[in-house]
Amino acid sequence: MKNIKSIHFVGVKGVGVTPLAIIAKQSGLLVTGCDIADDFITNLPLEKNGIKPLVAFSGEHLKNIDMVITTGAHGGLENPEIKKALELKIPVITQGEALGMFMKGDLFKRVFKGISVAGCHGKTTTTAMVATILRVAGKDPSFVIGTGDISSLESSGNYGKGEYFVAEADEYATEPKYDKTPKFLWQFPEILIITNIEFDHPDLYKSLADVTNAYANLLKNVSGKTLIVNGDDGEIRKIIKNFKGNLITFGKSSSNKYILSKVEVKNQMTTFYVSFNKKELGKFETWAIGEHNSLNALAGVIAGIESGLSVEEVKKGLLAFKGTKRRLEFKGKLKTGALLYDDYAHHPTEIKKTLIAVKQLFPKKKIICIFQPHTYSRTKLLFEEFSSSFSDVYTVLITNIYPSQRESPDPTVSAKDLASAVKKNGTEAIFLPKAQDVVKYLKEKEFGDDYVLVTMGAGDIYKIEKDLL
Repeated sequence: MKNIKSIHFVGVKGVGVTPLAIIAKQSGLLVTGCDIADDFITNLPLEKNGIKPLVAFSGEHLKNIDMVITTGAHGGLENPEIKKALELKIPVITQGEALGMFMKGDLFKRVFKGISVAGCHGKTTTTAMVATILRVAGKDPSFVIGTGDISSLESSGNYGKGEYFVAEADEYATEPKYDKTPKFLWQFPEILIITNIEFDHPDLYKSLADVTNAYANLLKNVSGKTLIVNGDDGEIRKIIKNFKGNLITFGKSSSNKYILSKVEVKNQMTTFYVSFNKKELGKFETWAIGEHNSLNALAGVIAGIESGLSVEEVKKGLLAFKGTKRRLEFKGKLKTGALLYDDYAHHPTEIKKTLIAVKQLFPKKKIICIFQPHTYSRTKLLFEEFSSSFSDVYTVLITNIYPSQRESPDPTVSAKDLASAVKKNGTEAIFLPKAQDVVKYLKEKEFGDDYVLVTMGAGDIYKIEKDLL
């Protein structure tokens, strides 16, 4: 590691790769990267840090390179640049391995205290909250957050001067074809947060039990250290029984060490109260909307306290957090008066909780959700759950499934069938195959100021905002 002076990032626009490239650049290493020409939400943070991606993939990009870090997308280890790097005997590691290596600190001749945030939902928001709390308290943490720009942090990646390194811990595969190791197993943090465990990524895990087992293996990486978990989550309770270390539970039930209560959404904010071991810690406020985000915030609060901050310092830091890219992000007002929001939700639980939060935020308005299903495997496996996820909306517009490069098309499942299923469950649902079909429909309807539009999904549906605004 001491001899690494230049790193090339394949798929540098990926939300997991961009912050690594930023950290490497800020640390003084020479950084290059390549990707496809499409616009991504990471374009701005890359530009801010002086990283201009090369277009397409070519072995010609590998000049004077000491190491290559690659994404699991764009062919993974079969990408032509990776094949060329291996041929030239240039060390190649994946994004998941690289994140673990960065957190360890050897590359930078430093030792970090890692704070990892795992969970099927809430990773990005919680990680950003923790990083913001530490930064506002003057701790200047390093961090890796899987999104675009974050207003309270200025970027999704940072090489800080402080001792903490905060990062998302993803349960997906290190390399989808050749290495099924969950990416988070490369991390060995001092503090681990687990927000929840649910069945997701059916292209990798065969059952919920397999997902839970992956998290059980993750606990081995923090044995004797600090574990902060949602104690109300049934799957989490299964794996923490024999944990050897500082176990801290949080949630709404009285069995938790930190108890959440009196959650209220009002004036564009969520307020909630917290008690610890029957001692009241008072009222907390966050701009992140909804009860699910109050739980994310509570996890961040605990991480701040465990890092040595006072309750007042944590409250101040939490209030400074203004949300992240693609997490119930306000995009603007249409000429017709309707408000436009965007959210990354792509799992039935995320969809339900986000739409409940929108309803709490705008109780008198009608909600129109523009949903783009993400991957054939997830849509097929969770079809029934998806069909009942939109009960809080006036209408849902459903586009074609956004396919993953990791899977082949599956003719046995379709977005049109999903729209029919949603309709059978009592919610008006309209199948509009393409994004431009959605734009045309919304422009014709001219929804006024009594409507809220929410684009939703992990694909590219958010890009229609340019046509709508």
